Amino acid sequence: MTDFTAWFSAHGLELTAVIFGVISVLLSVRQNIWSWPTALINVALFFVLFFKSGLYSDMGLQVVYFGLSLYGWYEWLYGGANRTELRVSQTPAKVYAILAAIGVVFWFALAQITRRLPGTALPYLDAALTTGSLAAQWMMTRKLLENWAFWIILDVVYVGMFIFKGLYLTAANYGVYLVLAVMGHIAWRRSLEMSPA
Repeated sequence: MTDFTAWFSAHGLELTAVIFGVISVLLSVRQNIWSWPTALINVALFFVLFFKSGLYSDMGLQVVYFGLSLYGWYEWLYGGANRTELRVSQTPAKVYAILAAIGVVFWFALAQITRRLPGTALPYLDAALTTGSLAAQWMMTRKLLENWAFWIILDVVYVGMFIFKGLYLTAANYGVYLVLAVMGHIAWRRSLEMSPA
């Protein structure tokens, strides 16, 4: 077995998940509807990877992402006025309050559950990132501009966690996500400013 074959055997799943993740986020930055089907493939692959790594909160997160990707696909096509294409908008203040309240409860409950599972790693951090990611992903399904600010913060922390866990390709992937989140924020803000009032 060659060195590359051995490396790919150990990291092929992670590499494939990374590729689909980058494609999906890049398409999201461009508000391209194909971001959702590629996201479905991405989350299925990461589900398996996180199961193997003992990151159970993030594994469960992929199941929710799968559902949110189906929802986002529908919403981007028909979630606007009169079942038209959804446009970028800003997050209302009451949505922040609701997300924060739900987030604190969900984070604490998830951390309490996962910390008791055998082989679990970093249960409180993993649960916090999972909770924040759910909020950000839901915001993306509704094309709320501020989802990108959430992702920027989350991606910085994710990079550190994945380096700590030795998932270097996944850490690099989240580094790319960080750059794409900045690009997404700029592109979506421009789209919001150009939208008719």
